[in-house]
Amino acid sequence: MPVISVIVPTYNLEYYIAETLDSILAQTFTDFEVLVIDDHSTDKTVEIIQQYQSKDSRIKLLINQRKKGASGARNTGIYAAQGEWVAFLDGDDFWSVDSLECRFNSLKEYP
Repeated sequence: MPVISVIVPTYNLEYYIAETLDSILAQTFTDFEVLVIDDHSTDKTVEIIQQYQSKDSRIKLLINQRKKGASGARNTGIYAAQGEWVAFLDGDDFWSVDSLECRFNSLKEYP
């Protein structure tokens, strides 16, 4: 079981999702899973996610059966999460390489 489940909602983010996933995979803290929830993209977002998924088993692609919006996509991720903690990152945002490590250290210091 991973310590952190990173939940990434996406919708038509083919120009951003690769950089978002790269920023997650570059983390100094590595005990995580990545749940990417696609909300019925009509561009190449899903294809790009699948390419990353084939390279790293921590990445899991979930596709909503119907369009739910960003909050609905996040909820889909929460229900599927296996980590002890949940972190959210939108599909067009990026983290510094120590983002998860800083968050986890804060959780340990201030339980």
